[in-house]
Amino acid sequence: MIFNFSNYDQLLPLVLNSLLAAVLLGLVGGLISIFVVTRDMSFAVHGISELSFAGASVALLMGIDVVVGSVLGSLVAALIIGVLGVRAKDRNSIIAVLMPFGLGLGILALALYPGRASNKFGLLTGQIVAVGNLQLGWLAGISLLVLVVLLVIWRPLSFASLDPEVAEARGVKTGALSVLFLILLALAVAASVQVVGALLVLSLLVTPAAAALQVTHSPKLVPLLTVSFALASSVGGILLALGAGLPISPYITSISFFIYLVCRGIAAFRGAKR
Repeated sequence: MIFNFSNYDQLLPLVLNSLLAAVLLGLVGGLISIFVVTRDMSFAVHGISELSFAGASVALLMGIDVVVGSVLGSLVAALIIGVLGVRAKDRNSIIAVLMPFGLGLGILALALYPGRASNKFGLLTGQIVAVGNLQLGWLAGISLLVLVVLLVIWRPLSFASLDPEVAEARGVKTGALSVLFLILLALAVAASVQVVGALLVLSLLVTPAAAALQVTHSPKLVPLLTVSFALASSVGGILLALGAGLPISPYITSISFFIYLVCRGIAAFRGAKR
């Protein structure tokens, strides 16, 4: 039997922190993903996640809280990309250089780590009970910071994302906004790594907006859909994994991909009808 939900009442308390973290990441990931897609920065998410993984792995090896290491790794990647990758061509090249370095450094740290193998595996693919009280506190603080700053800069960031030349001509500081957004993205990646792992953060930080923009471009409806899709993927993935006793990432990514396929189907149906 693949799923067993008979003892859910006993298992749910064990993953309460993970469920709360999933809700936070659904909110943050859903909103951040809009700008990741409109600014064509999906590749940057992957690059930052590799340095986040490296930072978390080194922290695990040194006996430091992995959230701290993950955040530091993400911020270093964001600053490097933001400072050196002003042009899109340069940015992609820098990310392509950072990714193997971060992955190699992370794998080296995990190879030297003498602790449980599940801790190593969880940094890559996520763990259903990986979020402790201390980590949940970190995630809540990071999520709140990202949400507050994102809401404050929402309008100018939207303008700069859709038409950067016109926005700059009208006095919007597009360069500063780009660096600030990369920092927010880095924090969101660091938070997501704790739940879905470094390899699969795209499912929360890219796919929700990619799906929503298939069915609408309404500035009011898109954020609602992206957050809904991210919440359905993160919370639904944990609940399914709880019944199967397997890592959560395959379920989160499968739900996310299914939502994307449905949205693509709706878009195709509308196009055929026209």
